[in-house]
Amino acid sequence: MSQTLIHLLKQHQSIFHPVVPFNPLKERLVKFDLTAENKELTDSILEDTGLFINWVNEQLQGANARYAIGGYDEHRTVYSKSRVFDGVKGEEPRRLHLGVDIWGKHGTAVMAPLDGVVHSFAFNNQVGDYGATIILSHQLDGRSFHTLYGHLSLNSLQNLQEGQTIRKGEVFAAFGIPAENGQWPPHLHFQLIENMEGRKGDYPGVCAFSQKEKWLANSPDPEIILQLEQYL
Repeated sequence: MSQTLIHLLKQHQSIFHPVVPFNPLKERLVKFDLTAENKELTDSILEDTGLFINWVNEQLQGANARYAIGGYDEHRTVYSKSRVFDGVKGEEPRRLHLGVDIWGKHGTAVMAPLDGVVHSFAFNNQVGDYGATIILSHQLDGRSFHTLYGHLSLNSLQNLQEGQTIRKGEVFAAFGIPAENGQWPPHLHFQLIENMEGRKGDYPGVCAFSQKEKWLANSPDPEIILQLEQYL
């Protein structure tokens, strides 16, 4: 992504609407680490969705937090649980996360950070994948970019149409349950994308570590819009 667009987004940070409901005066956030450095997350937990959900809930309850956030530019062993991230035989597996995850309760409302239109949507129904996915297109001072919302509820896709207007602050989706979200604990994958490269309803949220410079350039840190880390 060009530095010009990053600069533009930073200039307009004051206008972005929260993507999830959060009252920093009354609620807390906790940071999640899904790298190999987190020894609490054993393979047995990661490979069992029920155990993974219990772990997430325990972390939230222990910190008295509404959400756990993190993951941008994070090298994650968690992706070894799914062949979705392994590619064809002999290729480097994808392990570097390109978005920010917000972990919370299923059914949590998802809101548009600014006016946009529905670029595309899909049910990416493989274990480890996004599950229900929506991509919005936005225009800001003549520049276009996209926001991707993964691991949604299937109801989020009902009656949706490409080109449909989504207003800033509008609730247009919700966190899904494992059967709808790729067999993950409920959370939102939020990603910024400049060039969709012809893709519809899907865009890689994880890349090979050796290719990180290319992929991170097209998907900068979503914290530019989310502005949640200040509350950690």
